[in-house]
Amino acid sequence: MGISDDEKIERITKLFAALNAGELDDAVGLSHSDIVLVRPGGAGELRGVEQLRAWMEPDAFESQVTEALAFEVEGGRALAQVRSSARGAGSGIEIDIRAWTVYRFDEQGLITRVEIFLEHEEDNARRALRD
Repeated sequence: MGISDDEKIERITKLFAALNAGELDDAVGLSHSDIVLVRPGGAGELRGVEQLRAWMEPDAFESQVTEALAFEVEGGRALAQVRSSARGAGSGIEIDIRAWTVYRFDEQGLITRVEIFLEHEEDNARRALRD
């Protein structure tokens, strides 16, 4: 049966709260050990929690906050419209990015795949939600 639509949204919300608090181990704990992350802009895939955890480590930003603006759930997948605000380390340059992210869940509610799409790729994100 798997988890409910509300539980999928709750898990994504927990993920963002953990990321925003810098609790990267808690964030990774919501993921399946063989998770796949498809990065935006053709940057390729990361596989497994070790690669995911390393990717989450802060590097270019002294602060970063991510929030969900909207959710849509279909079957074992959820689509989140996301806004990330960050300040560059050293430069102090502030950025504000909107994107679309599709999450896939297994029967236990662990995240098995994350696909990030740039703001202008909404159609591709919606296709990934349904395919």
